[in-house]
Amino acid sequence: MQNDSDRFFVLTGGPGSGKTTLIQALGHAGFATSVEAGRGIIRDQSAIGGPALPWHDRALFAELMLSWEMRSCQIALEQTGRPVFFDRGVPDTLGYLRLSGLPIPEHAHAAAERFRYHRRVFVAPLWPEIFAQDKERRQTLDEAERTHHALVGVYTELGYEMVPLPLAPVEARLRFVLAETGLA
Repeated sequence: MQNDSDRFFVLTGGPGSGKTTLIQALGHAGFATSVEAGRGIIRDQSAIGGPALPWHDRALFAELMLSWEMRSCQIALEQTGRPVFFDRGVPDTLGYLRLSGLPIPEHAHAAAERFRYHRRVFVAPLWPEIFAQDKERRQTLDEAERTHHALVGVYTELGYEMVPLPLAPVEARLRFVLAETGLA
């Protein structure tokens, strides 16, 4: 996977900071993208009455997120030679566990070392003006800020360089990401 990491770009940050909107814009621009694990798992688990919800069983929710993110990397490998933009990555699971005060299992550390991304990771800073809660995003603004710091800490510890996204409309963020990745 080492050869592919240079074309795997991660967008991370706290909830409600505009990551998914930017991922959607990248998809509309013709780039391969991944789907955010958290919302997908919440939707799936809610639909079946499952227990792996962050407000019921945070550890089980984290396991499903880890599995989802690893599978997203496997799918991205099939996009031979094409850049892929990820709406979060494997290290986000470690950040979630840290934020939740749960131990980070050894297999989660191993996954973060095995499934690598481009060394420069885009981070969406806390943006109170666009933050909103909904039935899937129940976090408060304070928890969003703590999530941001936990994620930045984990990615930095794993050797990634954090590239803050500008607090700007999605079109400007899109131009920024494409310029920073050399894909403009």
